[in-house]
Amino acid sequence: MSQDLTRLTAAEMASQLAAKQISAVELTQAHLQRIDHVDDAVHAFLQVGADSALAQARQVDEARARGEALGRLAGVPIAVKDLLATRGVATTCGSRILENWVPVYDATAVRRVREAGMPILGKTNMDEFAMGSSTEHSAFGPTHNPWDLDRIPGGSGGGSAAAVAAFEAPLALGSDTGGSIRQPAAVTGTVGVKPTYGAVSRYGLVAMASSLDQIGPCSRTVLDAALLHEVIGGHDPFDSTSLDEPVAHAVDQARQGMAGDLHGVRIGIIGELRGDGFDRGVLDRYAEALGVLEDLGAEVQTVSCPSFGFTLAAYYLIMPSEASSNLARFDAMRYGLRQAPEGGPVTVETVMAATREAGFGPEVKRRVILGTYALSAGYYDAYYGSAQKVRTLVQEDLAAAWEKVDVLVSPTCPTTAFRLGERVDDPLAMYLSDTATIPANLAGIPGISVPIGLAGDGLPVGLQVLAPARADGWVYRVAGAVEAVLTDRWGGALLEQAPDLGKQQGGER
Repeated sequence: MSQDLTRLTAAEMASQLAAKQISAVELTQAHLQRIDHVDDAVHAFLQVGADSALAQARQVDEARARGEALGRLAGVPIAVKDLLATRGVATTCGSRILENWVPVYDATAVRRVREAGMPILGKTNMDEFAMGSSTEHSAFGPTHNPWDLDRIPGGSGGGSAAAVAAFEAPLALGSDTGGSIRQPAAVTGTVGVKPTYGAVSRYGLVAMASSLDQIGPCSRTVLDAALLHEVIGGHDPFDSTSLDEPVAHAVDQARQGMAGDLHGVRIGIIGELRGDGFDRGVLDRYAEALGVLEDLGAEVQTVSCPSFGFTLAAYYLIMPSEASSNLARFDAMRYGLRQAPEGGPVTVETVMAATREAGFGPEVKRRVILGTYALSAGYYDAYYGSAQKVRTLVQEDLAAAWEKVDVLVSPTCPTTAFRLGERVDDPLAMYLSDTATIPANLAGIPGISVPIGLAGDGLPVGLQVLAPARADGWVYRVAGAVEAVLTDRWGGALLEQAPDLGKQQGGER
């Protein structure tokens, strides 16, 4: 019974809950049992709140029994990336420096999930302060890819993607600064969405790079992502960058795409994101996906965005610069870890130094040092200033592209999931995982990753769809159409082809 319930889509769960065919308590308990069964191997969760989740589920069942009006996803459980403040529950950001920090408030996205009646299963693992592309930089150990426990689940939000892929949660909240929702989705065979910058409030999100960070949904289907997007989206007066406009009609657009008609839709192939550095298996599945788009009636053409060749370098100057500023608040004086120095005088400076040495991991230290250097006197214009000029070029290239096409497409990630430990000591190789996803963050535009099949190594490949700012509905429409065709072609969801986790646990990792 529990296994069957966890295999439903969020939309199917919502439908059965509304019809009182299942209860929210039953559904939540099924997912808690699944977590108990497989998460020792996957390590998607840092904390599981069984009692609070069941209490939330009970409240939904009681409200439904009273005939109260409920949201579409009321009773559908969800997981939350441990970068989002959750009232009364530790929020660690995957770091020792915040290991025991318990917020007294909810992030706006979390509050909206609670108000929608969605039981929160727990907090998911992540690269420390969202700095990484593999979830190996968590201070609490790596997360494993449910497709192959020896491989990474992407990052920084690998915990959220792995929880969804392992059927431990039907939905999850993630954050995307340079691809941290979309890249994990691609390598775990799930769906991940980065909304338009400002379309989902960032209030309560522990900031890494404020001009790049964006909260978004993780799911197993495009429609499920759209349903969650409409729950968490909308204006928030607590976030000065929040867009004061209605939530995108994501669900309607996803359903329109699922009907399988893209006639009149102009799709641009990003010429700079399909050659060197992309695995053959990834490109083969990408070519097949382009064929699907053409079969659905879309007008497909190649579009050039020359500035995309510089986005990786620009991103790894802008992001560390903003991170070094944001992480300055972790000074051992106000909250979080406080470490006394060993020997010598005890001063503000020595306590701060000792705390940061003990509390920050090597990747965080690397990026803080890089960002501080880029912002230092004499180097600001040469590094940070130049990177911002590239950002402007990216926006100009995209503006020119939107005059020709409605959406742009590319592979989400250049490779399939690599092995744990394979790139940990090679930061540049790790950073290259974000080659295709970074432009969306620099420009503030929406993007989605949808599964398009398996490469020759038997691991998932994702298709990225990008649209103009505030046109989030386009990514749902195009991704929904691709998903509908391929799901029919595969005879079911791609995740149904994943190896059995129980057998993986029985073998050696």
